[in-house]
Amino acid sequence: MRARLLGAVATLAVLIGFVVVYFIFILEEAPPAVSAVVNGSTAEVTLQTVASYGRHPYPDWVSYLARDPSGKWQHSTIIHVPAGTQVVHVTLYEYDTSTGLRNPFFAYVRGTVGGTMSVNGAPVSYVNAASPAHTFTMPDLNVNVPLPGVNANAKNQCSVAPCNTSEAHNTITFSFRTPKPGNYRFQCIVPCALGFLYGFGGPMQTIGYMDGMIEVS
Repeated sequence: MRARLLGAVATLAVLIGFVVVYFIFILEEAPPAVSAVVNGSTAEVTLQTVASYGRHPYPDWVSYLARDPSGKWQHSTIIHVPAGTQVVHVTLYEYDTSTGLRNPFFAYVRGTVGGTMSVNGAPVSYVNAASPAHTFTMPDLNVNVPLPGVNANAKNQCSVAPCNTSEAHNTITFSFRTPKPGNYRFQCIVPCALGFLYGFGGPMQTIGYMDGMIEVS
């Protein structure tokens, strides 16, 4: 009995060690924050999602990118929003093709102002579960926005980030209420990490790719 208990304690210690190392690595490797553009009581955030980052160290990984106040695209998913703003308005350019959801729960728009998003100018509250390339999902705020992918047969598709609006894309906009000061994680729920177990490894769990943070301070 004692040997089993010691074995369980040792296993738990190893697992805790792995978790600590993982978080230390993430903190050390985390990209710098990109500031939102403040317009009165609204914080403007501009993002794009791409099929492949195209650069070291993981050129084949899918990724988010964020546009900084100067208009340059940064490979970062840490977004700083000043406390005191009332609404975060997101403009997102989706350049990747559809992968589809395993759980249709995430096909519904939730937690946004008005309960909708705009896709290429049209209000949308639900998409076909097969259509998303990615999602913008913030579990702590119950925000979920499915991001319909571009047609796989579309001409002039983007191959390497950053993409531009002359290439095939969907323009998606939505807003959500600014929460109290703190850090709020967002991530993609579509299993789009090709080559990883169940599609949820690699870029799906890495800050700077498909995992990110909204910092309100």
